[in-house]
Amino acid sequence: MSTLLCFGLGYSAEHFVGMFGDGFERIIGTVRGAEHAAVLNARLGGRLKAFAFDGTFATPEVKSAIGEADVALVSIPQTAKGDPVLAAFGEALAQASRLRSIVYLSTVGVYGDRGGAWVDEETIPQPDSERARERLAVEHAWQKFGQRSGVAVAILRLAGIYGPGRNALVQIARGDVRRIVKPGQVFNRIHVADIAQAIDAALARGAAGIFNVADDEPSPPSDPIVFAAQLLGRDPPPEIPFAEAAPSMSPMALSFWQECRRVKNDKLKRELGVTLLYPTYREGLRALNAGSAP
Repeated sequence: MSTLLCFGLGYSAEHFVGMFGDGFERIIGTVRGAEHAAVLNARLGGRLKAFAFDGTFATPEVKSAIGEADVALVSIPQTAKGDPVLAAFGEALAQASRLRSIVYLSTVGVYGDRGGAWVDEETIPQPDSERARERLAVEHAWQKFGQRSGVAVAILRLAGIYGPGRNALVQIARGDVRRIVKPGQVFNRIHVADIAQAIDAALARGAAGIFNVADDEPSPPSDPIVFAAQLLGRDPPPEIPFAEAAPSMSPMALSFWQECRRVKNDKLKRELGVTLLYPTYREGLRALNAGSAP
């Protein structure tokens, strides 16, 4: 049994802990505020110890936790200045004698727009947005950390995340989803339970390198919306041409829609031994609708 340290107890990290937390003797995590940490500690008791980390100040409690950690999961987003975890705790991580494996959660957005072409881990990233360029720089920083420290660092590039509470079924039920259509546009997705599987496999194997975590079927963005409506017995929302929807989009959403690629996941399956629970959005949404998804 070992100790897991989670930098950032967000959506994906919490699902990983929920699915695989029993495999660790201790789980230590960070959240942004002391109040949130207190709530988690009261709710979860001895199962998990949460500490506050505001993204800048290296607290003694987290430094001490680093010294106890065998494996670490990093899911805190980068800033314009780089990676908050490396900036605050890089030296402590390098000196951690027990630490053997780190997983860093990144994004397939670092590949940039490929006009619908397939990409894999050998494809040279060409990020289009400043945020994606910053993310790629942080990937490089973690890889260099691994080389210097001898700790195995796995970079998991995630496709569009969905799962409990975050899916087309919820959007249809709320009635606030737009069915935007852009000819030729496709996205990959990934269920949060399959992200958890990938994290577990990477930590268990002490994997190093880059792995795409994406489903088997890149498809038009409106397809899951139509499928979710069918599952709920409702009519899908009307189609809205992308050109009509674009002016009301946020800059981040607009940049997302301006990129098109198909992401291969062969390495995830071959080297990490992951069999996707939800290889397409159809299996994922069916399970979510039935209440059977983790």
